[in-house]
Amino acid sequence: MMPAGSLLDIHLTNLAEALVPYRRCERQLARWGADLAHRLAAGGRLLVAGNGGSAAEAQHLTAELVGKLRDDRQPLSAIALHAETSALTAIANDYGYTDVYARQVRAHGRPGDVLLLLSTSGTSPNLVAAAQAARDVGVTTWALTGVAPNPLADACDDVLAVASGDTQVVQELHLVTSHLLCEYLEQELPAALAAAAEPGIVHRAPGEPAPAGRLSTPVRTGVEVVLDGGTGQQVDA
Repeated sequence: MMPAGSLLDIHLTNLAEALVPYRRCERQLARWGADLAHRLAAGGRLLVAGNGGSAAEAQHLTAELVGKLRDDRQPLSAIALHAETSALTAIANDYGYTDVYARQVRAHGRPGDVLLLLSTSGTSPNLVAAAQAARDVGVTTWALTGVAPNPLADACDDVLAVASGDTQVVQELHLVTSHLLCEYLEQELPAALAAAAEPGIVHRAPGEPAPAGRLSTPVRTGVEVVLDGGTGQQVDA
């Protein structure tokens, strides 16, 4: 019989071991957050997908963006694709489960958007198919996975891979990543909104790097970028 408390000790030990390499992700998290702030301020959208616990984390992230993390601000466009249950079940029934996210990406994704895919294993066929669909329609793809290399990491433009073989630890650090992504985004958002409001934004082709400090993509029809009168506050991450 395991001694009392051993499960806790093992879990926390695994988490502590994964935290050491995770600290090296700071620059990537800041870059993702700033990039996403400029994309969403310019009328872009974040699409997020995962399976099981990763689907729950996808919906957690989109809730923080459509709602807020800390300070009040304008809502930002973010959709957790698994939450479109009627579309998801219809696609699964008519086309197969592998296409449940890929077909939605083709429907909703536009150049300048980001598709964030969460998978502890990095081997889910429906997520790999979604990444391939995103590439076809000019959507940037980011992956949150466990240990890399893996098929999903290979299929995406950028990946943050948690260095742990423990599924629970990977999911826990994916949640940390979601919170930090929102914090870095909200820190950059006032500057992103100001840049989006400037006239003369130059359109760019899908895959062409955006100029530093702004995203040069068309604003979606029907999306209004509203400055909040200076109430937005930076968040120290």
